[in-house]
Amino acid sequence: MKLSVLSYSFRGLLGAGQMDVFGYLESCRHRYGLGAADIWNGFLPTTDEDFLYRVKDALDERDLELADLCVDRAHVWDDDPQVRESNHRNALAHLRAAEILGARFVRIDAGSRRDTWSDAEFDHIVSRYQEYARFAHERGFKTGAENHWGPERHWPELRRLYLAVDHPGFGISCHLGGWAGSPQEVAEADRRVAPWVCHTHLPWDITEGPLEEKMVTLRDAGYTGYYSVEHHSAQREYAEVGVQLARVRAVLDGWRVLAADGVFASREAAGAPPAAAPAQPAPSPNSGAPGVSTVVR
Repeated sequence: MKLSVLSYSFRGLLGAGQMDVFGYLESCRHRYGLGAADIWNGFLPTTDEDFLYRVKDALDERDLELADLCVDRAHVWDDDPQVRESNHRNALAHLRAAEILGARFVRIDAGSRRDTWSDAEFDHIVSRYQEYARFAHERGFKTGAENHWGPERHWPELRRLYLAVDHPGFGISCHLGGWAGSPQEVAEADRRVAPWVCHTHLPWDITEGPLEEKMVTLRDAGYTGYYSVEHHSAQREYAEVGVQLARVRAVLDGWRVLAADGVFASREAAGAPPAAAPAQPAPSPNSGAPGVSTVVR
């Protein structure tokens, strides 16, 4: 089952000293029964190879695939040239880490706190992403941006970026519902980006709202990656993450049942789109839990 949870979801436990990357991996496998991890680099105190090989051993011991390495402090554009260069070194270190860890995708933000990129910013960002995409492609994974802050949240800008990079090693991590704009513009952006999506993050408000609609859009666009939940409240994280995972699992289980019954195949043979399976969302242990889809990590 293509289901995972971003380790950022446990940043409250991390900050309290109650979880580290090894505890996170243990929770993925044995608390939640997952077959994949989604590591935010806040859980990696170093990119030294000795440490990374320990993490790789922990992934292998638990039979976990690394769906995504989500990298902060590596955004491509920063107004400060020294920060830009430091971020570039950090991006390269995490791309090398992804190779060791066997990641499918590496998220590196484009940067800039404005709504659009200047020509100079855009040219620099495109050049760096082409460099990163070549590195990733040669090693069997992909890298790219995510629509959760800065110009990346604006569909015309992210579309422009994707088309300009134009490399098979480049893709998009879609933070569903994370776009700037009206509700209609956000929904349209989620639909239009779907063919380019390599990884997903599903925040609380999506998992308690139009979850199956969003997942069907991705599935029907040919998405084969993981559906990864992301929690933001930093409270009751074990329980709240469990609720989000149960909701996504219910959709995936519904699809599996329909596929076993031949529903998808018979509808496609008749020229109709696959039917959406009815989800059975789990009740929330905290119905007032916040769900903010545009949190900056």
